[in-house]
Amino acid sequence: MVNRIRAGMPKCPSRKLFGPGVVGKNNMDLRSSRTRLLIVAGLIAIWTGAALGRLAYLQLFRYSEYYSRAQHQQRSIVEVGARRAEIFDRNLNPLAMSVPVDSAFAVPSEISDPDMVARLLAKVLGVSPEEIATRLAGSRSFAWIARKLPPEKVERITAMNLRGIYFQREGGRFYPKRELAAHVLGYVDIDGKGLGGIEYSLDDNIRSKPGKILVLTDAHRRGFDSTDKAPDTGTSVVLTLDEKIQYIAEKELQQAIQDTQAKAGTIIVENPVTGELLAVANWPTFNPNAAKDINAEARMDRAASALYEPGSVFKIVTLSAAIDQGITNADELIDCQMGSIYIAGHRIRDHKPYGLLTVSQVLANSSDVGAIKVGLRLGAPKFYDYIRSFGFGQPTGVDLPGESRGMLRRLENWTPVSVGSISMGQEIGVTPLQMITAMTAMANGGLIVRPHVVRALRHGTQVVESPQPEPRRVIRETTAATMRRMLEGVVLNGTGKKARLDGYTSAGKTGTAQKFDVVTGHYSAHQLIASFVGFAPINTPAVTILVQLDSPTGAHEGGQVAAPTFKRVAQQVLAYLDVPHDIAVPSNVLQASRQHRDDQDLSDMPDFNPVQLDSGSAANNDAPIVSQEAGRSTGATVELAEGEGIPVPQLQGKTVREVTEKCMKLGLSPVLVGTGVAVEQSPEPGATIRRGSRITVRFARDASIVSAADRRSSR
Repeated sequence: MVNRIRAGMPKCPSRKLFGPGVVGKNNMDLRSSRTRLLIVAGLIAIWTGAALGRLAYLQLFRYSEYYSRAQHQQRSIVEVGARRAEIFDRNLNPLAMSVPVDSAFAVPSEISDPDMVARLLAKVLGVSPEEIATRLAGSRSFAWIARKLPPEKVERITAMNLRGIYFQREGGRFYPKRELAAHVLGYVDIDGKGLGGIEYSLDDNIRSKPGKILVLTDAHRRGFDSTDKAPDTGTSVVLTLDEKIQYIAEKELQQAIQDTQAKAGTIIVENPVTGELLAVANWPTFNPNAAKDINAEARMDRAASALYEPGSVFKIVTLSAAIDQGITNADELIDCQMGSIYIAGHRIRDHKPYGLLTVSQVLANSSDVGAIKVGLRLGAPKFYDYIRSFGFGQPTGVDLPGESRGMLRRLENWTPVSVGSISMGQEIGVTPLQMITAMTAMANGGLIVRPHVVRALRHGTQVVESPQPEPRRVIRETTAATMRRMLEGVVLNGTGKKARLDGYTSAGKTGTAQKFDVVTGHYSAHQLIASFVGFAPINTPAVTILVQLDSPTGAHEGGQVAAPTFKRVAQQVLAYLDVPHDIAVPSNVLQASRQHRDDQDLSDMPDFNPVQLDSGSAANNDAPIVSQEAGRSTGATVELAEGEGIPVPQLQGKTVREVTEKCMKLGLSPVLVGTGVAVEQSPEPGATIRRGSRITVRFARDASIVSAADRRSSR
């Protein structure tokens, strides 16, 4: 049956057309193609898996490494000098600020002819072409050409329109008052890093995070884009200095240096109650705007760093220690042996042959023999303890860098003659800050207060007061009161007569110390340190002032050269601070004082506007006041001038000094605006006003260039 069915079916045409082996061959080809596809697909899958695995490995495990490599290869980051915050005086007058300045940089890959560019830039910048060419060859993406350029050079470079030369805005440090308080402020380097003074000691506060320039480059190291991030602003500093008192101190120090031809000098003005330093003036000085061109000696802060033997000024330590221990008193008689004493076989001579002197007179006349005899009675151990307690041989802790510890040998290293030498201010090295700190203890009732120049730190609206340690008692209040009376005697009857003030009581001590000659091994007879340290007024001291002159020529004693400078500084500072007079001045004494007054014009100070420098004059007081000397001896008083009214004088064309003296003579209170010569006043000349009234005077640098509008308004 099956065979019949098969026999009845038609034959397969494929067999008839292609033959019996064709179909099998096609099936084999199909299977082979599928196998190849599977192999290729498998290889692709394996490759893809490997690639994905590698990518996953790179992304998950090596991402940070390769990302940093790419960043390093594709971009350059250059830090731009951090902007520095301002430094102010106590009245928020700016003493140091940051101003925007342009710095030139290059993208060397964009410069087709580096040699030509180097020659062109060298002419403007004043450097050699080779120096600029070296900078251009050092990098393909970024190279500084010149930092913090003045505007005129920026304009000249911009006008050249050089391809590949660009500018970046940075913060340049600027000191608007130039030399004023230079040693306290310090200075910065080209990168804006503090290198001296407050700029150095508070660099972390003043200097914030630097800005950055980001330069993007392609595979050929060619720059194609750049962005910059501005630096942040740091914390500004408010100092205890008063720019006007600082100016007075610096001008008077400069005058003293000129008069005495001294090699160097220092004036310090301090608040004896708080320890705030109102002025710190040193000579030689420098302009911090160009500090890199100044030698190291001029940049030295002598107030904190310069060591010297104090001489007779140190007798305040000797005598106050003995009085505090009850070993002596102000009225005890001391036999000064006609100016000669032997200690351990060494003969010490006084500057004058004195016989019997009270302890007060020993201080007033600065007797070395008298001080030595008191020191010997005190004894080395007690004397050493008091010297250390006053702060000698250790830093005062002032917030200025580079302070010296001074020089004080350990007690076990003292020789038999040491007590005598140190009693009169030899064989010990002190700094001006240490010496004024000791005198401040006499003024404020026996307390050691830490001198400081930082008043507060300001960040935005937040103000943080600078913390100060508690005052430390060194002598009893009664001892300090006794010393104040004795120090007043130095000014009234002793070696410090030229420190006597007009209208104020004053006290202090002179010093004339021989400098030790390291070449000869002996004290020099010609190289001396002249000094005066004092305070005023006596009962309520407002200021303590130190004046020190190194190697004056001609007149060289402290009472001759340092005491008059103390007077000029104190007279102006007390008037500026509006300290009430505690004595009046007879007219003949006042006239003699004016003849010796230094003719310094406050208009010399940049941007200085003196205001009411004499508002505390005696003419503003209504009640009679007892004079310092007459009041103690006879109780006599000096009546102040009276009158219904006085005519306003002609002040136009006069200097600040002349206007101040004229107003003081007439009993008027001047309000001075500007600098230079007087160009306008109110009330006008001839008007009648009461004594003590204010008169406003405006000044200009050059009266000939006053505008027409100003002239019309003054008519």
